[in-house]
Amino acid sequence: MDSRTHEVVIVGAGFAGLNAAKALKGSPANVTVVDRRNHYLFQPLLYQVATGGLSPADIATPIRGLLEKQRNARVVLGNVTGVDLDNRRVILSDGEVPYDTLVVATGSTHSYFGNEWSELAPGLKSLEDATRMRRRILLAFEAAERAESEEERKAWLTFVIVGGGPTGVELAGALVELARYTLKGEFRSVEPSDAAIYLIDATDRVLSTYDPRLSANAEKALERLGVTVMTGTLVTGVSEDGVTFKRGDDETMLPSKTVMWAAGVEASPLGRIIAEHAGIETDRPGRIKVEPDFTVPGHPEVFVVGDLANYPHQTGQPLRGTADVAQSEGTYVGRLIKSRLEGKEHKPYHFRDLGTLAVIGRSAAVADLRFIRLTGFIAWLAWLFVHLLKLVDFQNRITVLVQWGWNYITRNRSARLITGSFDSPFKR
Repeated sequence: MDSRTHEVVIVGAGFAGLNAAKALKGSPANVTVVDRRNHYLFQPLLYQVATGGLSPADIATPIRGLLEKQRNARVVLGNVTGVDLDNRRVILSDGEVPYDTLVVATGSTHSYFGNEWSELAPGLKSLEDATRMRRRILLAFEAAERAESEEERKAWLTFVIVGGGPTGVELAGALVELARYTLKGEFRSVEPSDAAIYLIDATDRVLSTYDPRLSANAEKALERLGVTVMTGTLVTGVSEDGVTFKRGDDETMLPSKTVMWAAGVEASPLGRIIAEHAGIETDRPGRIKVEPDFTVPGHPEVFVVGDLANYPHQTGQPLRGTADVAQSEGTYVGRLIKSRLEGKEHKPYHFRDLGTLAVIGRSAAVADLRFIRLTGFIAWLAWLFVHLLKLVDFQNRITVLVQWGWNYITRNRSARLITGSFDSPFKR
């Protein structure tokens, strides 16, 4: 690369960052992609890794492989700890990377609303989270097999999912499939299908951002599967022994050894660092309210996209934090930077909302495609098609398609591996 060329640095190689990098292909710029992991991850399918339906490599692809043929791009594996806006430097834990233009796309993390519950109720944002959750789920069945009392066995076979959004709903449906069919006949002292699965949400319905009719359909489908759906329920405590929740004025303790979190997210800490240096404020989840072109106020050379951006300029409300929004924003910013470098005008941003989908279980899903709302098998097929299409690597598409076909025919989830230290098998 020519060191005198304009330097574009992209922090984060998720949906927004990777699409920004690809949009800069052929531009008169050097593109440096910085990420603390070496792989791009398709997060919407993490719940399938957590329940043994897919292996980690099925939904992750090395970043270097994805950008191998883009000659103006390079990849730096590093942990970003800050940004020096005055001197235009990205600060790493072991160095720095200078930039002329910066794109920040570091996404979001779990939000426990000020509570220290991360060790007791893990969420799903990374492959490490998914394999850790998979370990907890499978160890629960193993521990139930060895339980010495009915009370202990019941606690191990009670699974609680906090959060009734798409992740929570999809996780609940996958757990039913695992317990009722995949593990059938594999244990001698317990029956996995006796597992009790609870889905708890503080709002008045699951999938609260969907059309109310689709939410109602999803709740009925979950109940048919055997999931206990508890809406209007506020979780007030999580411990090693279970979950404490409040409904109205009544507070109850539900014994459970396995609690999973899907209730909230907050922006990457890098957002607050940038906001502090720029002299601006973030919103409550830590997102930066960006300009109409996604730049940071007062810093036209710094762009923020994806879950880290609060973009209210289209509807008056922030765009939702989903993969399609992040991909759209990343592509737009990449093309905008390219147009700037080429001295061309670029049209204003407009997100074209094609709808939302959530899978509930085998042959069951809901889809709000704006022009039509679907439920059941047709929605499930739409969900399969869209998710296969969004996998960026062709090999992953084939692998996942084959695995899904095999799972559908046999109900077998072959990636049921308990990984981690075994000095104490039931150490969570």
